[in-house]
Amino acid sequence: MARRREFDVDAALDGAIGVFREHGFEGASAEMLVGAMRIGRQSLYDTFGDKWQLYRSAVRRYGMGECAAHFEALRTGVRAIDVMEAMLRRVVETASQPCLGVGSICEFGVSRPDLAEVSAPLARALRDTIATSVREAQRDGDAAPELDPDGVSEFLIANIAGIRVAGRGGANRAALTALADMALRALR
Repeated sequence: MARRREFDVDAALDGAIGVFREHGFEGASAEMLVGAMRIGRQSLYDTFGDKWQLYRSAVRRYGMGECAAHFEALRTGVRAIDVMEAMLRRVVETASQPCLGVGSICEFGVSRPDLAEVSAPLARALRDTIATSVREAQRDGDAAPELDPDGVSEFLIANIAGIRVAGRGGANRAALTALADMALRALR
């Protein structure tokens, strides 16, 4: 008879996320993972498959959490420009922490289609939500009407990644805030 799983899968994934955020896929050892996940090696393989499947699960969970946090920030203001500012401020606040999304892009780019299957729908949802906010800001007169909302969305996502990389590289809060401010000024 098979043993019952005796651990919280989400908590274990959160442990793996921490390791992958800090060390990437290649830098994360099985020993690091089972230690952070607080499970045995066999439980890791029985539950998640191999290290790659665990990584994909971690990227999915992390990406869903990050998207949810961005979407929450995008609902915080009355005007669309304010919600985009709230989203960028949230990124500035967390920029010193490693980002698994940016890390996975840097480590793999588009070389792993099965990873893109995980991240592409999340990225598309975020791009579409930001583009909608840009259209609203244009209607409110807070963003230049000649800007392409989809292009602005891509621009803001690139700035989010840049702010995260700068923060991880040691940029101070003033420098990160200035990057967010410049991105917002580009909308006017």
